[in-house]
Amino acid sequence: MLKKQKLVEAPLGYWEEKSYMLAIPETEENDEILKKSLERIASIKGVKIKENHYDREKNLFYATIIYEKEEYEIGFYVGDVSIPDYYLNKNFLFNEEEKVLLLNAKRALTIFMKFHDHPKKDYHLQIKLAYAMVPDLIGVMDESAEKVIPKKWIELSAKSSVEPSAKDLFLVQAVSGEKGRVWLHTHGLCRCGITELEIVDSKNENYQNHYNLIATYAMYLIDKKGEFEARNNGAYIGRLINGYPVVVTCKSWTEGLKEYKKIDLGGPKDRQSGHNSWSSILFLYKNEKDEEKGKVSKITDYNQLWGENPIFFISNEETSRMKALAIEQFNYVKESFKNKENNILIKVGLPLKEKGQFEHIWFELLELKEDKFKAKLTQEPYDIEDLHTGDEAWYTIEEITDWIIYTKEFAVNPNNVYLLEMEK
Repeated sequence: MLKKQKLVEAPLGYWEEKSYMLAIPETEENDEILKKSLERIASIKGVKIKENHYDREKNLFYATIIYEKEEYEIGFYVGDVSIPDYYLNKNFLFNEEEKVLLLNAKRALTIFMKFHDHPKKDYHLQIKLAYAMVPDLIGVMDESAEKVIPKKWIELSAKSSVEPSAKDLFLVQAVSGEKGRVWLHTHGLCRCGITELEIVDSKNENYQNHYNLIATYAMYLIDKKGEFEARNNGAYIGRLINGYPVVVTCKSWTEGLKEYKKIDLGGPKDRQSGHNSWSSILFLYKNEKDEEKGKVSKITDYNQLWGENPIFFISNEETSRMKALAIEQFNYVKESFKNKENNILIKVGLPLKEKGQFEHIWFELLELKEDKFKAKLTQEPYDIEDLHTGDEAWYTIEEITDWIIYTKEFAVNPNNVYLLEMEK
């Protein structure tokens, strides 16, 4: 056990205390960006500038703005940018021309701000700022989450009335080691006022299940911000094929590593210059008695129990968000349905006997008529006795909770419809 070596949690980095985004222009001059910045901020719907000032010593602009009845202080400046190659390697969200432009970019507008109590709302505001302040945008480097975001997604999100998903606020990175070992960890949660998350001692054969586990838990914590304290408390976020519950908790990395006799990948040596601040390792509570006693088990204890199709739950908040976005972007379904080579699936929320409860099931789209559509059920329901695979019926757009368009090249959902523009 790693008890002899004293492990200390480091202070947060600047990119963890606040959210940092670098909006990269294609051609606009630096002076022009700064000169028009306040005018462009004021053009954002729902945003009002309360005050602003320029810090000559630091060469920074600050503005206090009101957005949806909340006050934010944002800072921005033009500075150097260098996109790491690995941010774009094997990244199908960018075409080759965009990749070249991003890799050759030298300057960017950095926008930084403190997130409040509603991270998705705050992130949405920062996206709107980046889109408005740099009209000839080619992409945004989200420094806090260590990823690059395509212009088309920024545009889609900035123009939408629906907040981004919790999954858009963070990135799960996988570091590979010897003998198929994998260390999973997040970037982007600290700025949300939430601990970063990790799974150590994963292996290639369980990597995807562990990835889904850590991503689902991260989304849960964002949606439950202010209601749930992660460390040492259990969250029921999934179920194995045999009905066994997946109840996750976490410990600070300084305490969590003590549960392992020896760990190389993700161990103390890998934390000398990073992953050593507010970060927590995931564990399981196998039953209520363990949770009461605070007895944790390693994620790897479930390695033989995942099966082919474990279920991870989606929060009510995320379900409502997905429904709103699916309806808002439904015109893409109507347009894509004209091409008979496309296959389209629509998820419908069907009411259950218990009031206010729904089962969300996938149907194949067969016919469209104004605000109605005919569809065929593709799966057997869990809790609806008189509905079976292959049944056909008419539904309304208001009953939709999600959809997927399968083209020849890729699958498109309400969150990445900009891919259809790339296909043209």
